[in-house]
Amino acid sequence: MLRYSLILLCVVCFSCGKDNGPGYQEPYIPGSDDDPTGVVPLSDEDMMDLTQKETFKYFWDFAHSNSGAAKERYHPNNPTLNQNVVTTGGTGFGLMSILVGIERDFITREQGVSRLSKIVTFLENADRFHGAWSHWIDGNSANALPFSVKDDGGDLVETAFLVQGLICIKEYFKNGSDIEKALAQQADELWKGVEWNWYTQNQDVLYWHWSPNHDFDINLKLTGYNEVLITYILAAASPDYTIDKTAYEKGWANNGAIISSSSQYGFPLVLRHAGGSNFGGPLFFSHYSFLGLNPKNLTDPYGNYWNLVVNHTKINRQYCIVNPKNYIDYGEDCWGLTASYSRNADGSRGYSAHSPSNDTGVVSPTAAISSIPYTPTESLKVMHYLYQNKDKLLGPAGFYDAFSPHYNFWVTETYLAIDQGPQIIMIENHRTGLLWNLFMQNEDVKKGLDKLGFNY
Repeated sequence: MLRYSLILLCVVCFSCGKDNGPGYQEPYIPGSDDDPTGVVPLSDEDMMDLTQKETFKYFWDFAHSNSGAAKERYHPNNPTLNQNVVTTGGTGFGLMSILVGIERDFITREQGVSRLSKIVTFLENADRFHGAWSHWIDGNSANALPFSVKDDGGDLVETAFLVQGLICIKEYFKNGSDIEKALAQQADELWKGVEWNWYTQNQDVLYWHWSPNHDFDINLKLTGYNEVLITYILAAASPDYTIDKTAYEKGWANNGAIISSSSQYGFPLVLRHAGGSNFGGPLFFSHYSFLGLNPKNLTDPYGNYWNLVVNHTKINRQYCIVNPKNYIDYGEDCWGLTASYSRNADGSRGYSAHSPSNDTGVVSPTAAISSIPYTPTESLKVMHYLYQNKDKLLGPAGFYDAFSPHYNFWVTETYLAIDQGPQIIMIENHRTGLLWNLFMQNEDVKKGLDKLGFNY
């Protein structure tokens, strides 16, 4: 249920009431005017603990039973729906989430190694297309499942999201026990088998898809700014299948045309967002590539990536505060527009890439929660708001995927792997920098960044 970048655009908004900033401890008085819900608030630390622990269940308790990998979706009220559809990118997020689970003592190190070994072995046996995995994989047979009519082969972007996780696994266990070292080597060899240069078609750009049945017919070039930056960095980092720097300059950066001079609410956009909106695209643009890639101090000839992701988030938040469509509850404590399940006009459940230019009154918890390294105080306010409404919003695997206070507090009691994973990972990057540190210490990653002209 992932988006094809521009083709599906997403973002979400949240609005609430109390200023429960960092270190907030003082509880509301149940039943008072300040606490209409009667829910006693958590401290900020407890709030982050709860969100990580509950969301972790998606990748542990509700993972695919045979493969251990992440299911594309989980619907608690219909648990057999697509129960064998494993998602490649979401599984990469799951690998990183399991490392957080070990660090946070949600599971033992031994349990984590056992599950990770199971997943990596499954990936080793799965269909690959010039080294790349498909968007969806059958969790039992390990065969590729078509995502669409022509998308039945390699998906380079989903593969890049998975590789972020494989590299973190390699770094986390490389100096461990013999079993752990073997897992680290297995993960390292897997990602190094991706033939990134094949996906250029000998041109100065990467292409998203290749199919043994339809070749490069989808013809979707990876151009920025969107969620695919990590694909170029990993392609440059590859020891055996690397790409030329010109692919980054001409493909991703469009010969410098990626630079933006636009601002909104006083925040420079920095780079032109795919889709052309001067309010920025859905917030997942600034999440997926940065689960391992640390945007702090990250610059290239086109921009400062920390300023980019922070400003993108603040523009998204301020749009919700201004609330030009007058949706109920949008505001300082209820903001965040990104791709997620959505409410259709007739009240049925759909999917949409919410953003300021595609605002339907639906808020996605992952949008603000996963932005916590960029806007810690502001994101925590949203988390406290979600918790105050936990009777509606908190389910068996964390906060539900989307809701709308405007439409009689509509809630979709569903989950998507690509929305749950970034919450756990980015909260941990905010707290300890765990995944950022693991990914950025990798020697191949450093070589890739150097090759493309990054400072970091």
